[in-house]
Amino acid sequence: MTTDKDEAQDLLWGAEEISKVIGRTVTQTQYLLRTGKLPAKRVGERYVASKRKLIAYLLEDAA
Repeated sequence: MTTDKDEAQDLLWGAEEISKVIGRTVTQTQYLLRTGKLPAKRVGERYVASKRKLIAYLLEDAA
């Protein structure tokens, strides 16, 4: 069972945080976000992604 606190800690805010998880540069990550190639949402000027969903997506893509 996940709590609101767990879900909040799962969120990655901004291309810089997301890039650290996926092992890409910020510029590469911004491109992937802009083109919709990563499971993320735009909130205002920033992107937000679920770390769990991002990892699952990348593992699925690698298979």
